[in-house]
Amino acid sequence: MSAEKLRDPARAAARFMTTTEVAELCRTSPESVRWWRHIGKGPKSFRVGRRVLYETTDVARWLDDLKDGSVSDRGILPERAQQR
Repeated sequence: MSAEKLRDPARAAARFMTTTEVAELCRTSPESVRWWRHIGKGPKSFRVGRRVLYETTDVARWLDDLKDGSVSDRGILPERAQQR
């Protein structure tokens, strides 16, 4: 990412989502999103200090995988995981 994009706070903030924002998008509670992260079922996340953030593209990809059936209730299906 270019330094120019990071200088615009609105643009930089729009690139990442909080646990609460992911929960709102999925119409569930933040506790559910935290549980999904704990068991490895949710979208990729990372920590910045104490805050957990999700890149919007990772959330979109995760939702697409759910929609396409490549993610089960227990996480990524084995054949899909091997392709990554």
